[in-house]
Amino acid sequence: MVGHKERHFTHRTGWIRASVLGANDGIISTAALILGVAAADSGRTAILTAGVAGLTAGALSMGLGEYVSVSSQRDTEEADIAKEKWELEHTPERELAELTAIYQEKGLKHELARQVAVELTAHNALGTHLIEELGITEATRARPLQAAWSSMASFAVGALLPLLAAAFAPSGARILTTLFVSVLALIALGYAGARAGGAEPTRPMLRVVGGGIMAMAVTMAIGKLFGAAVG
Repeated sequence: MVGHKERHFTHRTGWIRASVLGANDGIISTAALILGVAAADSGRTAILTAGVAGLTAGALSMGLGEYVSVSSQRDTEEADIAKEKWELEHTPERELAELTAIYQEKGLKHELARQVAVELTAHNALGTHLIEELGITEATRARPLQAAWSSMASFAVGALLPLLAAAFAPSGARILTTLFVSVLALIALGYAGARAGGAEPTRPMLRVVGGGIMAMAVTMAIGKLFGAAVG
């Protein structure tokens, strides 16, 4: 019997989503914060203090937010799994009929659908019902800790790039250097995220870079206006 050796990327969706979201948010929010403060003609100390505070608060918030949201998804999955276990234990014939109907809707005749349902139920009743009824597989289960750590770490790494750019750039070129480094980081992020998920990188790169530039431009404009008003 030939084993199944095709290469797919669905099992990566959990950590890819969390990592790309975290890094994207880290780059954009920290760069926008730094640029907004810099546009208000603040000194180097204020800019770096704002950047470090943004990195720390953002990473912790991102990790906690991911943990809470993915835990809610996990709780829902667990409730559905418990319900499915109860139904298989107390109403097995009805569950078998449901599975048969599912395979009929997929194109099998009733007799064959019933035979397939019986054999798969005997092999792994719960796993089969989770996949066919709920779309839940082990590869796509919600993993709160994985999502939290991936998101928090990627946010910190992403935020560190514009922060370092602002820290080491000459005072006269701080804004341009931060913008340049941030855009390069967003390009790299869009490419890496697309390749990790097996997608063509052009559209993800344009999406990430376009949104990031817009967010940074708006924040700079607000910082400039606020700085002028205060001044």
